[in-house]
Amino acid sequence: MPSAGLGVWKIDPSEVGAVVSTAIELGYRHLDCACDYGNEEGVGDGIQDAIGTGVCSRDELWVTSKLWNTYHAPEHVRPALQKSLADLGLEYLDLYLMHFPISLMYVPIESRYPPGWIFDPDAEHPRMEFAPVPIHETWQAMEELVTEGLVKNIGVCNFSTGLIRDLLSSARIRPSVLQVELHPYLTQEKLLRYCQQEEIAVTGFSPLGALSYVPIGMAEKKESVLEEDAVIKIAERLDKTPAQVVLRWGVQRGTSIVTKTSSKERLKENLNIFDFELTEEEMQAISELNQNRRFNDPGEFGPAAFDTFCPIYD
Repeated sequence: MPSAGLGVWKIDPSEVGAVVSTAIELGYRHLDCACDYGNEEGVGDGIQDAIGTGVCSRDELWVTSKLWNTYHAPEHVRPALQKSLADLGLEYLDLYLMHFPISLMYVPIESRYPPGWIFDPDAEHPRMEFAPVPIHETWQAMEELVTEGLVKNIGVCNFSTGLIRDLLSSARIRPSVLQVELHPYLTQEKLLRYCQQEEIAVTGFSPLGALSYVPIGMAEKKESVLEEDAVIKIAERLDKTPAQVVLRWGVQRGTSIVTKTSSKERLKENLNIFDFELTEEEMQAISELNQNRRFNDPGEFGPAAFDTFCPIYD
């Protein structure tokens, strides 16, 4: 799995094809997608454009997608994957992740897609509706996708060490990857150490922290790690941008990162992080910025956005 990838969360469906095509042309080979992002058809257009023009071959790409919360029942896992494959125009995925350890009531694909968080948007009081599906049952259905050759690897998102430990106790195929929020304000040292011990690769989403969340009201500009003196000083020493320094910190600690942008210049900048290294002291200085600040927390945004308290982190 390439250590730097393009995440397509919040990229407009009408723009994402061109963004993906440009990213691949610039050298990106890792694409992080999801049913819930609502733009996989556009991503597929970008992939097919890049392959069709000879920029890359399918086997040079690492394409990830994610199983949404409404498809956790075993009988819904395969149809959900097939929908993503059809939208992406692919015969297989390199990685399929369980998006959240949250099982919601099933919404048929033909009724609403992507289904989102709310079961019935037309209800008098729209809210999330939970379904009692054990994680191990969902996982067993995902294992069958590997057996059938529809996905090469399976993994999880937004899991704690406790949930991973429980999953490992019954899994026939161990999770290859854990994807979680990771940035200098949320370093998750124990979780990373545990995954290294269990040989589970870790991908960090929102590697620049607050920047992804300011436009949607889930963070404030003043919470940007790029304004930290420690980051700015390192950037000045290296003649790099603060963003490049923070992204380098992410890959240098052994994780992969997925960044989101629609700008060609930002695409270049975010990929240009492999011609320099941070010293041990600089790595430590950035890690010491940790505040255990989580921007993407269903326990926080659930009540306000979906009238439902849905904590998954203690």
